[in-house]
Amino acid sequence: MKQPHLIVLFGATGDLARRKLLPGIMHLVQSGLVGDSRIIGVSLDDFDDDAFREFTRSACREFGTRAVRSESWDDFAGKLSYVNVAAGPEVLAARAAELERDLGGSPGRLHYLSVPPRSALDVVHTLAAAGLVERSRIIMEKPFGVDLASARALNAQLHQVFDEQQIFRIDHFLGKEAALNILAFRFANGLFEPIWNRNFIDHVQIDVPERLSVAGRSGFYEGTGAYKDMVVTHLFQILAFMAMEPPTALDSDAISEEKNKVFRSMLPLTPADVVRGQYQGYREEDGVSPESETETFIALKAEIDNWRWAGVPFYLRTGKQMAEGARIISIAFREPPKSMFPTGSGVGLSGPDHLTFDLADSSRMSLSFYGKRPGPGMRLDKLSMQFAMQETDRAGDVLEAYERLIHDAMQGERTLFTTAEGIERLWEVSQPLLDDPSPVRPYAPGTWGPNSVHQLIAPRAWRLPFERGWRDPNELGQ
Repeated sequence: MKQPHLIVLFGATGDLARRKLLPGIMHLVQSGLVGDSRIIGVSLDDFDDDAFREFTRSACREFGTRAVRSESWDDFAGKLSYVNVAAGPEVLAARAAELERDLGGSPGRLHYLSVPPRSALDVVHTLAAAGLVERSRIIMEKPFGVDLASARALNAQLHQVFDEQQIFRIDHFLGKEAALNILAFRFANGLFEPIWNRNFIDHVQIDVPERLSVAGRSGFYEGTGAYKDMVVTHLFQILAFMAMEPPTALDSDAISEEKNKVFRSMLPLTPADVVRGQYQGYREEDGVSPESETETFIALKAEIDNWRWAGVPFYLRTGKQMAEGARIISIAFREPPKSMFPTGSGVGLSGPDHLTFDLADSSRMSLSFYGKRPGPGMRLDKLSMQFAMQETDRAGDVLEAYERLIHDAMQGERTLFTTAEGIERLWEVSQPLLDDPSPVRPYAPGTWGPNSVHQLIAPRAWRLPFERGWRDPNELGQ
């Protein structure tokens, strides 16, 4: 991408900027994946340009995945500027005009809003007052409202300043290499697309447990909960990639339309098909009410009422303080209608065949199936074929999720972003749960959630925890 860009990063001294955004922008600029750029950090800290450059250098050294070399750093540091948000839009406008003169022509503008939700509209109005709306794109962090009414109100106010095509609602889960691999796996291979439907698939699980507590985020989390924090903004987006019809073209408009068709086909959630939990000790966290009914865990069954998926349940689960941290999509295939194998052969003992995607940074896939155990007789074992990104000679080309999403937004590529229509529809199907939430059940930290989660999926079983772990590619052949 050759077009030069002005990048305005609001919340530039926050945790997300320090851990992900600043190291990611540095890599994009230094790798040549984006054109010549200037970066303005905007925040409340009393920094000048030099202090912000030192802050950025420390962040890139601590959290960047690539070494920070002196010669390359000096070039990048010269592209960094800082504006205190308290100085007002006039100062921001003047600094932006100065940097755009350095870039020459009519550079693109990318505004990243790494700010709390309550501050997002203030930033939007600051950009309008600074005259930085034209030829710009804006990246917004979740949550995108907390219900249908607030989502509609937020979108209406955003559209007073920015067109929908300028707004990029970010979901870092979709920026991962493994998420894009779902599209490649489905639509580039004649082997799997013909069986990607209700005739061959029994159910789908999307499982994102987390070991972390809400410590340090309890003020935000208490008013949000696991459903609004994770399911609407992350897990439902993954569900759409899994369930969408083949797009007419591999472009953002066509893919966004197919994702929205999935959301339109989703049935409203039934509170009876939802399990909410809260880890023991949550109510002792700072800023949490002693009588809090906020869920730190949620599991639910979603259904898509269309020709391809009618009758196939999608089970979603996520929570804090759980036994493992993972990001798993697991597709369970229907078992044969009749077994010809004798009793004791082992067939059926390990459940159905599964295709599993690991959305963690390691990016892995696995296909499990029954095969004959070597030796006399007919004894079957569950086998698996596994692939890890590290096994290829292109593993070093993988972009971090935020790097990919920033790069896509600069190009105007919307495939991995959410639309206003999609978000509003998801809040619409969520309304029964918001109106009549199921009771919150306690669970011990370090477990897999409340016991009732097993009743939700019965007679099936949760794929996590795995009975067999992923193979370590480094150990193969040893």
